[in-house]
Amino acid sequence: MFSLAPFGGAFFITFRSMKIILLLSTLILLASPLSFAQRAVPYGKNKDAGKFYDIRGFKMYCEIYGQGQPVLIIHGNGGSIENFKKNIPYFSGKYKVIIADSRAQGRSADPGDSLTYEMMADDLSALLDKLHIDSADVIGWSDGGINGLLLAMRHPEKVKKLAVTGANLWPDTNAVYQEIWDMVRPDYAGLKKKTSLTAQEKGSYKLLRLLCDQPNIPLGDLRAIHCPTLVIGGDYDVIKPEHTMQIAHNIPRSYLWILPNSGHSTPEVYSDLFNKTVDDFFILPFREIKGAERFN
Repeated sequence: MFSLAPFGGAFFITFRSMKIILLLSTLILLASPLSFAQRAVPYGKNKDAGKFYDIRGFKMYCEIYGQGQPVLIIHGNGGSIENFKKNIPYFSGKYKVIIADSRAQGRSADPGDSLTYEMMADDLSALLDKLHIDSADVIGWSDGGINGLLLAMRHPEKVKKLAVTGANLWPDTNAVYQEIWDMVRPDYAGLKKKTSLTAQEKGSYKLLRLLCDQPNIPLGDLRAIHCPTLVIGGDYDVIKPEHTMQIAHNIPRSYLWILPNSGHSTPEVYSDLFNKTVDDFFILPFREIKGAERFN
């Protein structure tokens, strides 16, 4: 999936890209001050809740909060557990929240060259197995939304209900605005031309390659998702609203929610509304609306 706002991992791209990322992160923090309780918990670095798990050739860092029906939360490209500091407190009050740093991001180091969304979806399935959790409700933001879609396609038994925000199926301007590509593709092209990369550049290149060359999910493949799904986007998201609508319309049992006056960071900027709406979706039975019911 495409992600700018969730960038929070400890990697470097270029000076220009870092300025963009830092500016977006600062604006998000200024727009949405945290409560004292949210500040007090070091999400992403909480030794009381966190643990490393041996998952498919690397050590995945995961934190677990709360009790009840499991909810798996998945962050975006270059992000980490910390990106959901405004959502974990809400959901952990009602659910067992499982949230991990994805492969090659956050504290889940992976020195390998390969990185695909399919790999990360399989990692999450293996994590649930490691935790002896047969299925969970799933929330995915940005790349995490893509991972959630693939998890539901590749491991359908693992996903009870799925909520995804800011996800895309293709790495092109049919899904993402040209002005967004113009911000990130020069850095990818620059690293691609280099014959030798530092360790930091290698990590950046791997994530930029993921961002610019993937995913490549045929629209028809979404019909393999049979769990109830809530497809979310901002009306001014980096993902075009019409693409978000395409995703929703091709999942057999789905709702569509486009937030007005919203960009890509729906779980942060609109956290209260996001948390309550997704929670209601998890709690309430899925309703198919047909015929005369469309007037209700």
